[in-house]
Amino acid sequence: MTWDAFLQQLLDDIIHVVPMILAAVVIFLVSLFASAWLAKTMRQTLVRRQVRRELVILFSRLARWSVIVTGFIWALQIAGFNVTAFVAGLGVTGLVIGFALQDISKNFTSGVLLMIQEPFSLGDYISVAGYEGEVMDVQMKATELLTPDGLLVLIPNADVFTNTITNYTKISRRRVSLTIGVSYDSDLQTVSEIALRAIHSVSGLLDEPAPVLFFHNFGESSIDFTIRYWFDTSENDIFSAQDMGVKAIKHAFERENIEIPFPIRTILMQDRTDEAMP
Repeated sequence: MTWDAFLQQLLDDIIHVVPMILAAVVIFLVSLFASAWLAKTMRQTLVRRQVRRELVILFSRLARWSVIVTGFIWALQIAGFNVTAFVAGLGVTGLVIGFALQDISKNFTSGVLLMIQEPFSLGDYISVAGYEGEVMDVQMKATELLTPDGLLVLIPNADVFTNTITNYTKISRRRVSLTIGVSYDSDLQTVSEIALRAIHSVSGLLDEPAPVLFFHNFGESSIDFTIRYWFDTSENDIFSAQDMGVKAIKHAFERENIEIPFPIRTILMQDRTDEAMP
């Protein structure tokens, strides 16, 4: 083949291929815009129908990626690639990729199951895998928690799904236990009456189950008791309920001259100067 013939053949190939490549690029770009529009439309529709927020996120993301993958495969076919062979090749290499990406696949599957089963909702305060905080987002790979000290923690969905989850938001009531000590010369009956009366100032306190108080230990410098009370989580949170209980009992004891002692140790020191002299 002469040089002129080679150049002519190359030019013909370029003229034949370039429109196909441009068409493939256009199809892929259109699929990107279409996927974003479909995801937005699906979110709006599901929200109007009052579908759970987690399922809204799940279905909108699945719809978006379905359109993108379809557009990508279509673009490859338009560009002249053998899509059938490509898909078959994916089947052959899928096992290898599966082993390499098994953690990603596991987290993705766990994220989908979390959104469907809904052990918690966005905005719930939970404890899982050694962390606790407010659920900010459930992504396809990890769950975002905002801890009480302002840290954003990403926990793999597989760890969230396989670990025990404590959801503090979904419970309507919680119990507080406070352990306090009073001096040995205190009238224990009076202590019980004053502490139980003081605890009623806690916001959201429940009458049923009723607050209970019991003495249980003779300490080094005090007789210890525990007071337990339940509160409505819609009116108060655990930290405030504890804080209000401690303050109420301390103020009541100060008003009634009931002592909350602190440990006192007496140290006897012996002068051994004379024994040390020869």
